[in-house]
Amino acid sequence: MTQNEFLNIVMPFKDKVFRLAKRLLVSTEEAEDATQEVLLKLWRNKSKIGEYKNVEAFSMTMTKNFCFDKLKSKQAQNLKIVHSNYEEKNTPLQKQVELNDSVSWVERIIEELPEQQRMIIQLRDIEEYDFDEIAKMLDMNNTAVRVALSRARKTIRERLTNTHNYGIK
Repeated sequence: MTQNEFLNIVMPFKDKVFRLAKRLLVSTEEAEDATQEVLLKLWRNKSKIGEYKNVEAFSMTMTKNFCFDKLKSKQAQNLKIVHSNYEEKNTPLQKQVELNDSVSWVERIIEELPEQQRMIIQLRDIEEYDFDEIAKMLDMNNTAVRVALSRARKTIRERLTNTHNYGIK
C-alpha cells in the first residue's frame, strides 16, 4: 500500500478520531497526540488494513481503547479540562452567556455519566454514527445501545431541567 492509498482511506475519518479522543481526554493536546498515535499504528499495520471490513470503525475502536489506556495511566492526572467548540455570531451578550452556561452544564453532566453512556452519547449525538456501527465498536447489541442512549439523554435532560428550574416550583 502506497502513502497515497493510505491517505485516501484514512483522511475521511481522521477528524472523527480526533473528536472522539477530545471528548474522552478533554485536552486538545492529548487528543492530538492520541490521533497521531492511532494513525501511526494504522500506518505501521497498513498491510493488514485490507482485512478489515470497516477501517473507520476499527480506528474508532483503537481510539477508544488508546484513550481509556491513557486515562488509566498516571498521565491522566495532568489532563486539563478545556472546551471551546461552541460559537454563535450575532447574538446578544446576555443570550451568549446563557448559551455558554447551558453548554457548560451539558458538558459537566455528560462527564458525570457512566463511561458507556458517555461513549454512546459521543458516538451517536456528536459523531452521528448509526446504532449498528456503535454496537460493533462497543461490542454491544443494538438494543443495549439504544437503551443506554435513552438513559443518558434522560439523565442529561433531567439534570439540565433541575439546574434551570432551581428554586422555582
